[in-house]
Amino acid sequence: MPANRNALLRYKTIDKCLRNRARTWTLQELIEEVSEALYEFEGIDRGIGKRTIQQDIQIMRSDRLGYNAPIVVEERKYYTYSDPDYSITNIPLTTRDLDSMATAIAVLRQFKGFSAFSDLNGMVHKLEDRVASIQEERTPVILLEKNDRLKGLQFLDQLYTAIAEKQVLKIRYQSFEAQEAQEIFIHPYYLKEYQNRWYLLGYHDSKHRIVRLGLDRMISVSIAWQTFRPNKDFNPEEHFRDVVGVTVYEKSEVEEVRLCIDAQHAAYHLTKPLHHSQQLIEKTDQCVTISIQIKVNYELEREIIAQAERMQVVSPLWLKEKIEARLKEALRRYQQ
Repeated sequence: MPANRNALLRYKTIDKCLRNRARTWTLQELIEEVSEALYEFEGIDRGIGKRTIQQDIQIMRSDRLGYNAPIVVEERKYYTYSDPDYSITNIPLTTRDLDSMATAIAVLRQFKGFSAFSDLNGMVHKLEDRVASIQEERTPVILLEKNDRLKGLQFLDQLYTAIAEKQVLKIRYQSFEAQEAQEIFIHPYYLKEYQNRWYLLGYHDSKHRIVRLGLDRMISVSIAWQTFRPNKDFNPEEHFRDVVGVTVYEKSEVEEVRLCIDAQHAAYHLTKPLHHSQQLIEKTDQCVTISIQIKVNYELEREIIAQAERMQVVSPLWLKEKIEARLKEALRRYQQ
């Protein structure tokens, strides 16, 4: 059970006293020091009981918090450490501790580009140095996908700050379909990541609606000194609830999509559903049929085509025919 803040303060005070070998410490003197510390740092003026300090000493002696403090009583009266170099702040890390820290560092490292996490940058470096200096050289046990060469990542920090400070942005943007870049004004609300690509969600001044902009298509970003339009209605979780990926077509409706998956490869999709609404409909020796309640979009079609040799659309008919046409076009290209 983790110790609360007051308990930790008591342990640290006892530790500070026992490390001071210039004087001796009776139980009553430890009680007085702890009481003063509680009053100074927490404003607690009711003092501390003898039994509490005795229990604290027993906990520090035990492995309950990993301290295993070598506290001894000399002359049946004075408390001290048998090891003059011991302190609860110098407890060695276990292999499990180091592995957990290495995993946490790998996750924290993903956020080092944001100025809002500037304090975190230094902490991550310190943790990395500390773990590296203690841990024997070994291959990493966790690998996170990251691509620092993606275009637009340099805007992440600026966009994050604009969202936090409610600033309107002027963005020079060129979509994949556009011949030339255009200047647009956006009231930024959210940043979203999908398959290692980042997107900005915000209110488009000219289109009068929420739009999604890929950071990799941004050419420049600057502050537009306009009045910020607060987000009152847009809920990103609800907005993306019925789709795979980040594309939400304006007039699309939720419909049932049924897919027949080759039984030999079905386990992958049963353990990693295409969508949270996925349901198992039928299982045979040849095919596993699943259904999802979804708004069909580009990302869903891409997922289906990527698994084309082992996945077939059963319904709706229009989607089945569309996927078939795309596959025929792909085959035609290979036969040229």
